[in-house]
Amino acid sequence: GSYYERRHFERMPQHFDMVLKGGRIFDGTGNPSYVADIGITESRIARIGYIEEDASEITDVRGFAVSPGFIDLHNHSDHTILPFPDAENYIMQGVTTSLGGNCGISMAPLSADFCKLTRDYLSPFLHPGYEYGWDWKNTGDFSRKIQENGTTQNVGFLIGHGTLRIAVKGFDRGACSPEEMRKMRALLDEAMEEGAFGLSAGLIYSPGSYASEEELSELTARIGKIGGFFALHMRNESDQLIESVEEAVRITEKSGAALHISHLKAGGRPNWGKVHGALAVMDEARARGMNVTCDAYPYNAGMTTITALLPPWTLEGGVNALLSRLGDPDSRETIIRDLREGAVGFENWLRNIGCSNVGIAACPSARRYEGMTLQEIAREKSPEFHEGFLNWLIEVECNATMVLFSLYEDDVDFVISHPLSCVVSDGWITSPKAGGKPHPRGYGTFPRFLARYVREKRLLSLEEAVRKITSLPASIMCLKDRGMIREGFRADLVVFDPAKIRDKATFEEPHQFPEGIHSVVVNGRKVVSGGCLTGARPGNVLRKGEYSLESS
Repeated sequence: GSYYERRHFERMPQHFDMVLKGGRIFDGTGNPSYVADIGITESRIARIGYIEEDASEITDVRGFAVSPGFIDLHNHSDHTILPFPDAENYIMQGVTTSLGGNCGISMAPLSADFCKLTRDYLSPFLHPGYEYGWDWKNTGDFSRKIQENGTTQNVGFLIGHGTLRIAVKGFDRGACSPEEMRKMRALLDEAMEEGAFGLSAGLIYSPGSYASEEELSELTARIGKIGGFFALHMRNESDQLIESVEEAVRITEKSGAALHISHLKAGGRPNWGKVHGALAVMDEARARGMNVTCDAYPYNAGMTTITALLPPWTLEGGVNALLSRLGDPDSRETIIRDLREGAVGFENWLRNIGCSNVGIAACPSARRYEGMTLQEIAREKSPEFHEGFLNWLIEVECNATMVLFSLYEDDVDFVISHPLSCVVSDGWITSPKAGGKPHPRGYGTFPRFLARYVREKRLLSLEEAVRKITSLPASIMCLKDRGMIREGFRADLVVFDPAKIRDKATFEEPHQFPEGIHSVVVNGRKVVSGGCLTGARPGNVLRKGEYSLESS
């Protein structure tokens, strides 16, 4: 029928599955908030306004804020969603949608020739003891496995350039041949057809660090043709930060793809303040017509795999080849020289921040190291730091993650409050029963952002802060019916107390859920009620381009 007839039909009395009564609506756009009821039918928002009709469930949310579900544009949920389908550390902080496959590290594609290399590459991010099966080849297979397993939240995926490169040529440092590029393009095309949202790259991680600008430009051009975006962990986030932003722009500018710079920061005291220049380069690119955005996490420390401390050449051939080099006297001497003096194309974190600012987050084979600094560990192994460090790497087979305390609080404030940035966790799904000392951002990012940067520092209005974690990431992903509170949109919602929401997770005690979140709704069903998990798993694997207001 006509538009008027459809609108008239929608306003006729109806029965709602759920009504949230009297909350203050922060709709995700940044517009002023207002008080209204929200009626939900099946998985969608059916009405916003005053609702008198009957409902199967009515929840009084007067005095609470109601926002779209938070969207975490940069995390690594794909690595651990199978062992932890409840995603409790994310759902309890209001994250209803996670995008995995970042930093060039995705779970697909897998190839028969290099499957073991891929598994070794991913091992620091996987949950030890869980049998993954490794029975998928591509994004479609992996997505179906997750959907069958169930999940509390919605998840989507990027294709990691590192994983893609391994599937074609393993850990070979050489340039890709025309035939290898053809295979990479074909795998990328297949992944995008299966619903991937774009391509990610991690240029500090091998084998991503082996890629030339030309290789990356050719792949970004591929996704640019079909509206995907390129999420980039740049080649350097410290002494070469500005140059790395310029490289990112060169790689992407002619491709037609949107460029999204991951966790923008300036690591190490000598580089503090460079984020201003980095964002100026991004502003200049936007003035020329590029679509450029970035993200940041609200902490002064990052987290990654321990092998990121080593020169990229050491990982050629994979983890087993690295372990052989660590045990070979000549290779070991070269590694120590590069660590002390630096090397071309090597972001030397040990020189930039010092070993006392590197803490061990997870070490599955030797839990006693978790929470210790690298300085403390190395002293146990040898009087000389570098010898002790390499001895320890051999002992734990290079399977550990670390926290790097390297950032300046004023830089974090500046990036997070900048109009081009959205807020992300850069964590992965875990659980208190998993143990270890993961970065507290996995439990506290979004409550911390709303408490520290809105309520305490007053850097942003609550309306603008909500936009940064809802409609802005939704627009980058091109999600057409999530990220805002609108009639017809999916009912992904968070009910929270703006005066009480806060993070509790710390670096010393990270496995702590936040406070102040009343309810979380995913696809029209409550997954958190009264601050507790309900046990429902209504989440879906999202595919780029899927959208229909008429479908349920």
